[in-house]
Amino acid sequence: MRTLHAATIGVTCAAALTLSLAASTPALPAPPASATPTADLPGSTQSLPLVPLTESRAAEETTVVPQGLTPREVSPFSLLGVVWDDPATELPGTVEVRTRATGTARWSGWQAVETHNDEHAAEPGTPEGDAASVRGATAPLWVGASDAVEVRVRPTVIDLFGRAAEPAALPKGLRLELVDPGADPAPATGAPGTLTGGTVVADGGTETAGEETGTTGTAGAQTAEVAVLPALSLAQTLAEARAEGLAVPTAPDTVVPDAAAPDASVVPDASAPDASVVPDAVVPDAAAPDASVVPDAAVAPDTGAPRAAVAAAKPYIGPRPGIVTRKGWGADEKLRESQFAYTTTVKAAFIHHSATGNNYTCSQVPSILRGIYRYHVKSSGWRDIGYNFAVDKCGTIYEGRAGGVTRAVLGAHTLGFNSNTMGIAVLGSFATTNPPAAAVTAVAKLTAWKLGLFGANPKGTTTLVSGGGNKYKKGTSVKMNVISGHRDGFATECPGARLYKKLGTTRTTSARLQGR
Repeated sequence: MRTLHAATIGVTCAAALTLSLAASTPALPAPPASATPTADLPGSTQSLPLVPLTESRAAEETTVVPQGLTPREVSPFSLLGVVWDDPATELPGTVEVRTRATGTARWSGWQAVETHNDEHAAEPGTPEGDAASVRGATAPLWVGASDAVEVRVRPTVIDLFGRAAEPAALPKGLRLELVDPGADPAPATGAPGTLTGGTVVADGGTETAGEETGTTGTAGAQTAEVAVLPALSLAQTLAEARAEGLAVPTAPDTVVPDAAAPDASVVPDASAPDASVVPDAVVPDAAAPDASVVPDAAVAPDTGAPRAAVAAAKPYIGPRPGIVTRKGWGADEKLRESQFAYTTTVKAAFIHHSATGNNYTCSQVPSILRGIYRYHVKSSGWRDIGYNFAVDKCGTIYEGRAGGVTRAVLGAHTLGFNSNTMGIAVLGSFATTNPPAAAVTAVAKLTAWKLGLFGANPKGTTTLVSGGGNKYKKGTSVKMNVISGHRDGFATECPGARLYKKLGTTRTTSARLQGR
């Protein structure tokens, strides 16, 4: 995603995905055997080293030689991105690609790949952020089914004001990642069961390699065994929450802070949905397999689930909406870290757009999610997909990072503010296009339910402490709306101007669904 860096002008957000345009090119050589994916897991990733483009015209314009790949046939893929060795190093240049639609002679025009993607990541200094597997990476680009590619990476030779500038060296280890998301899963149904494939891991602890700390998680309806969690009535939502041991907080408007957990309070402000909040303390992030959750009086330490902070008349919570689970969109659970990382609570929701463009069909969304998931894990080196939830333009809600949809799962979506929050990506581009009403409504339903589990008022404000970013220094206490846009925590265009303008409506609708 493009952020507000001194040497850049445009700003966008998240998994910058678009569809290709048509063009043509001669026949190309077949892919080398080393680039052919194996079939042991659903989907695959081809990783191709970039080479100097010494014969390109661009090479004559700068002392830093551009890198890339000349047109070539490859094994089928649908999503791509460029990665490099050092995640702390920026890519001071432009990345452009063109692709050929599978089984045709039609090539797209040159498409820009967003080079600034560091705003969607775990905080530096955390196990996930500092993992040896983490790489520098562009945002992924969705191109649809393709079987040939050309890429060029050029150093920047002009500054912010359009003046000639000395180009900086390109980062070492540049590689083109070509992701095949694999086939959609077969339709499946099933009864709620045990959350499988991981160990509950707490936020802030340590763990010896090969040993398991914490307890095995069970999540009732939040399960890898069903493809879709059906929408529930309010009565069913409460009954299910209590059956899973989740005591939904109840209060007139405010969750009373616990002395042992000063950061678990929500300060509502129904009259000022766009207001900011006052500083508070943050529980240390931990998003790696060896992390463990720091127990909190307001949260069950073995599950990351909320406990009642106060006793009052009725719970403020919306009915659980229908959710397509990871099984439903075909997540390969062998890819991610086997353990789950939790933060202490969910005090706020950050809304993102994925910058996909808006021409995708809703039937393509499972493939798009599998592509992003594989790119985040195998190419970028993260523990799992970064977002906690995704919403498509048809209003369908999808489970994101693993760990249980009712739990306070630690994500990698808003650099500096991943702790005690959740990230929701609306698939599409909303800088100049209005978001579909179905998507806006789905975000309101999702936040009414999930924030309600933790006693948060969607029209209120809360306090978060920055883990570090380009807008707030590490340790800075920041006032935030309980429902915020990504740009509120990081200098970026995300979630797009048009979607950002809808957040006031989202807050009001979400609060109404909670019964406020």
